[in-house]
Amino acid sequence: MIFRQLFDAVSSTYTYILGCEASREAVVIDSVFEQHGRDTALLRELNLKVKYSLDTHVHADHVTGAWRLKEAFNAPIVLSGEYHAQGVDIEATDGMVLSFGNYALTVRTTPGHTNGCLTYVTSDKAMAFTGDCLMIRGAGRTDFQSGDVHTMWHSIREKIFSLPDACLIYPGHDYLGRTVSTVAEEKRYNPRIGGDAREEDFVGYMQNLGLPHPKLLEIALPANLKCGEPGEDFVQGQVSWGPVTVTFAGIPELEPDWVARHLQDLYVLDVRSKPEYVGELGHIDGATLIPLDELRARIKEINTDKPIVTVCQSGKRSAMATQILLAAGFDRVANIPGGLIHWSRLALPALVGGLS
Repeated sequence: MIFRQLFDAVSSTYTYILGCEASREAVVIDSVFEQHGRDTALLRELNLKVKYSLDTHVHADHVTGAWRLKEAFNAPIVLSGEYHAQGVDIEATDGMVLSFGNYALTVRTTPGHTNGCLTYVTSDKAMAFTGDCLMIRGAGRTDFQSGDVHTMWHSIREKIFSLPDACLIYPGHDYLGRTVSTVAEEKRYNPRIGGDAREEDFVGYMQNLGLPHPKLLEIALPANLKCGEPGEDFVQGQVSWGPVTVTFAGIPELEPDWVARHLQDLYVLDVRSKPEYVGELGHIDGATLIPLDELRARIKEINTDKPIVTVCQSGKRSAMATQILLAAGFDRVANIPGGLIHWSRLALPALVGGLS
């Protein structure tokens, strides 16, 4: 199984991507609205299509990206029906199975943090995605949003601690950089509910946390009760000057055939050395040469009247050039992936010089 654990530093939220190698179907658990570009870039690079967008619960500390995933992949949104949220396609119930290719997740209802919290468990019971119910050496707060500490006690003890000891626990958040635990570890070491803890011990601990309410509570809850669908004034973050895609590494790119068709509208920046510029591969007609090593010192020479497209031999140095330009405040920048090697392989026009 393809598995990725992603992190949003602002809300300390983990997003999980699980995919099938054979079918390329995937599920995304607990996406974050602002991380949609990152997530879709990775899904694109891994050649995965989202079959379901899953949330473990209605979050209070960030806005879900479920609506954006549905827009991008036509992926049904899965959430507990306890919230009566708008836009839910599948109301998850205890025991429901959600398949993706050769794999599946089984829903376990684990209320307590909220009345609709869910845990998703792989069919082999090797992995459990517990949201804000059981966390690494902790548990989700129960003092608002229909939370109930007694309900959470039973959810953890009966629905999560009943899993095999070796089952990996993947929480919705962690604030100390911890990424994964096991059922056995939490049974033994969790200071709130592990070891010889009884229900009254857990209740006493949880009722005295003294935590402030999440900073985004007033924004996140209303938005998440609509599965993250924004208002009418929301504009998707698409580039208007060309079909730019951003890689998982954060590099904006334009396909070379599109560049070749629009050369008159672009400022092509070649960042190779002078010998390479007139060497074997030649250069794109009209391209400006500024070697990468000189780019920061000569950045004021760049014409900003047109969008900037960077190029080099293989697309690696020019990828670095896009990062230098973006950091310097240039906003219309993209790299040609594969560089002039790929350009030549495609037999695209406008190459001058070079060796025959």
